[in-house]
Amino acid sequence: MDAEHAVDGWFVVDAGGDAHLLGARCAACGNVSFPRFEGFCRNPGCEGTEQEEVRLSRRGRVWSYTNAGYPPPPPYVAAEPYTPVTLAAVELAGEGLVVLGQVVPGIGVDELRVGMEMELTCGPLADGPLVWMWRPAAAAA
Repeated sequence: MDAEHAVDGWFVVDAGGDAHLLGARCAACGNVSFPRFEGFCRNPGCEGTEQEEVRLSRRGRVWSYTNAGYPPPPPYVAAEPYTPVTLAAVELAGEGLVVLGQVVPGIGVDELRVGMEMELTCGPLADGPLVWMWRPAAAAA
């Protein structure tokens, strides 16, 4: 997938088509954060300033979910006609971080449950650039 990313530096897509969120690990305390942030550790008990880029877990479990059944207000320009989207907050398996993302089209809130295993993928926003998305792990083949 060689396309523009909606948020540069927050995720990559490898040659095999797998999406990976890019986080940072503090060299001083090992704290992992997402998104990456340069300059200081996000752990309030650490004064570390060096961060190394890390690829975060691609799987996790639904922590919470909802839908966006109405178009967002300006300045956002919604596609016409607006198609509601499902959002999921997923707790990453390895890091314990909770990352919010859109769920792949076709999966609604009626098909999700707290604790359900999800896998990271990516897909286009309405206007074309790629963004990370979540899909049920059973659908990942």
